Amino acid sequence: MNDPLEYYTKHLETYQQEEQKRGKHIILLSALRVLVFITVGFAIYILFDYWQLAALVGLTGVILFTYLLSKYSNVKKERAFYKELIKINEEEITILSGSFYHRNKGLEFQEAHHFYSADIDLFGHGSFFQYINRTTISEGSMKLAEALKVNDISNIKLRQEAIKELSSKPQWRQHYAGTSSLVSVETSAQNIISWLLKHKSFLPGIMRWLPVSFGIISLVILGLTIFNIIDQSWIGYWLLVGLAVTGIYLKKINNLATNCDKVKETFRQYASLLNQIENETFSSKELQKKQNQIKSNGKKASIIFKEFSKSLDALDNRNNLISAIFGNGLFLLDLKNSYKVEKWISEHANKVSDWFEVVSFFDAYNSLGNFAFNHPEFVFPEIIKNGPVINATQLGHPLLNKTKRVDSDLLIDNEQFFIVTGANMAGKSTFLRTVSLHIVMANVGLPVCAKSSQYFPVKLITSMRTNDSLSEESSYFFSELKRLKYIVDAIKKEPYFIVLDEILKGTNSTDKAIGSKKFVEKLVASKATGIIATHDLSLCEIEKELNEVKNYFFDAEIINDELYFDYTLKQGVCKNMNASFLLKKMDII
Repeated sequence: MNDPLEYYTKHLETYQQEEQKRGKHIILLSALRVLVFITVGFAIYILFDYWQLAALVGLTGVILFTYLLSKYSNVKKERAFYKELIKINEEEITILSGSFYHRNKGLEFQEAHHFYSADIDLFGHGSFFQYINRTTISEGSMKLAEALKVNDISNIKLRQEAIKELSSKPQWRQHYAGTSSLVSVETSAQNIISWLLKHKSFLPGIMRWLPVSFGIISLVILGLTIFNIIDQSWIGYWLLVGLAVTGIYLKKINNLATNCDKVKETFRQYASLLNQIENETFSSKELQKKQNQIKSNGKKASIIFKEFSKSLDALDNRNNLISAIFGNGLFLLDLKNSYKVEKWISEHANKVSDWFEVVSFFDAYNSLGNFAFNHPEFVFPEIIKNGPVINATQLGHPLLNKTKRVDSDLLIDNEQFFIVTGANMAGKSTFLRTVSLHIVMANVGLPVCAKSSQYFPVKLITSMRTNDSLSEESSYFFSELKRLKYIVDAIKKEPYFIVLDEILKGTNSTDKAIGSKKFVEKLVASKATGIIATHDLSLCEIEKELNEVKNYFFDAEIINDELYFDYTLKQGVCKNMNASFLLKKMDII
């Protein structure tokens, strides 16, 4: 069993040392550049009368200075990379200490009418998403949220294998995240895909060879001018011809360049991430499948993306005045670079969506692998084809502190329904969310907070937090009814595990008792499986009428005028209620 805290602490120290080395290296290279500049300048001054020697020294100085500048840039990038790795490990140590409320809440992924997301703290402050999310791109965040909400019970074992493998690759996951974090992206992948697919080429096929031919002629004219074979005015006339040819397409080139400027950083980022994926060895079927998805006729997607990035950078250089005039006038550079961009789009636009999807997949699944790595004590549920829906020992809520968490055993058969009673604050709602998260996590392929777990896959549907709606002119009770109707309609189509918390709160006690009993009877008749928590002890009488219904409770005791909870699930009906005691204790009554 790995110790994640030990891993992060060790690697934090390593990356801090590497970052410090690069910092010292940068200082040294900066000093050397200054030294070279001063030395070369002084040497040229001394050798000024010997211009050939001075020129040689100057050229040598330029080469050396350029080398040092390139080295400086590379070391600076390395240092930035190690800084990101430091941040990653510092953050993991912070999260392991229980502090994660500063992270992205994922509220944009919340759906009021989803099967379960609004009920089980999947998104929001202190949510499961906030706890596990390590994505570095917006598309990865969307992919992670989708995985948590999709309610998919197929191919769970394949997802488990993928998450297990990524869990075993903490260094690769961190390097992937660090690489991604170094690039700032403004344009979303979806907007880029839309632009690529909608783009209509405006340059004719002649542009494949025209800029090259035009450039050769330009060089010939320049040569003839240098040797005084033709008049210098020919250069000016030919320059005007080149500018005129470029001018025909100038408006469309400007528009293309504007769009390219918006996407170049995204392609640079995705190229580096694709390279990370391509160069790693995976054994699980799901990860191999995604890896194969980014191959194109034997050519790596990262190389294809790099080629496009170079073309985008080349087109971006047109903003230089000298390049704009002489580059276009003599070599038709805008036409040449625009043709390369359009050729790439025509060849690869239809594949970009798949490549982007793979990057977002790994971004999302790295979060899942990271969660598994951080919780070596959790277990991957054994997926069974027959038997109970959930057979778990020491089942707990994954976000509760393990030193304070009280776990419970749970065995619930298919087409069985539990009625859970208990005093206020005894743990009913937490238990419902624990069971719900077990199902969601198991379906995603994640390990669950339990000592052991056998799981017969089932989709989840809940009704735990119903709100009235002023905008929809809907009362609390009517909102409840709509949610219950939603559940009834859903279970007609396929089986669901149903989790209900105190239904029909919006009506009087008599109606509530009668309505709740009839609703449970309907669910049982529909061969539904699930759990309902309630304060209505009369509902427990249904156990005597229906074999599928079992009563469980969470107890509370008043000892020496103090309230005690054991938060342990027990079979039977709760006898001790505490509302009056709490009202009196808080001097409310």
